[in-house]
Amino acid sequence: MNGIIIVNKTKGSTSHDIVYQVRKMFGEKVGHTGTLDPMATGVLPLLIGKGTQCSKYLINHDKTYKATIQLGKKTDTADSEGKVIEEKTVNQETLNLENIRQVLKTFKGKQTQTPPIYSAIKVKGKKLYEYARKGQSVEIRPREIEIYNIKLLELDKENKRIQFQVQCSKGTYIRTLCEDIAIKLNTVGYMKELQRTQVGGFLIENSITIDDLKEHKDDMQWINEKLIDIEEFFSSKKDIELLNKKLELFLNGVKLTYEVEDGIYRIYNNAKFIGTGIVSNKLLKRDIIL
Repeated sequence: MNGIIIVNKTKGSTSHDIVYQVRKMFGEKVGHTGTLDPMATGVLPLLIGKGTQCSKYLINHDKTYKATIQLGKKTDTADSEGKVIEEKTVNQETLNLENIRQVLKTFKGKQTQTPPIYSAIKVKGKKLYEYARKGQSVEIRPREIEIYNIKLLELDKENKRIQFQVQCSKGTYIRTLCEDIAIKLNTVGYMKELQRTQVGGFLIENSITIDDLKEHKDDMQWINEKLIDIEEFFSSKKDIELLNKKLELFLNGVKLTYEVEDGIYRIYNNAKFIGTGIVSNKLLKRDIIL
């Protein structure tokens, strides 16, 4: 089984848990394209078999999230699983609908963001959360991110909560964004809920749960309907037909001269999909081979 399955991760499980379960289920190599925190839910594309070789084409995908901020309280982890370390008044002006919309608009565009201490980013060979758990201080360098779009979805004045949708670049920490939004609203806050609804072209509407997968693990027809195979994943790319001799050379790693534009190509032999190749400076080399 080679391709991509879009899993809708449930709350409480780690991305590693999901990978382990699917690997055990099918006895295939399995990877994912971007970690989701245990408390987060939503789109987690799983790469299965030779689909794992597609990871280099997925790591920079933009993402879309729905997030809920709890205003008035700050936690040490910037989410609902942490300990409350600060409380601050949330006044009526803060909860003004137009005020919130205007504040959200200020986050649109390129900017620098400092990742949270409770994250898996490595500094000097150790993950940041390892420093945090030991109470050790460490320098966290800001990184450049981009917010393409952000909008208010719901305002719960009674519970002092804001739900918003954000489309952003790779590397954006929504926990940090929630804290920064709260600060601009003259209070503090933490991320109470998070759902990832889109990763690149992978949508939550097309996702399945791990329970779905377990129930149908022996039904290959059902699985193939849910599986995005490698040929489909590269369906927008042009194709090159290789005759038998050229195919043999190609599969053996020989670069072939092709007068076409640089880029990724689907490779066929007698109309059968073989895999993908990359043309660079008029030379075609093998990439993903089934």
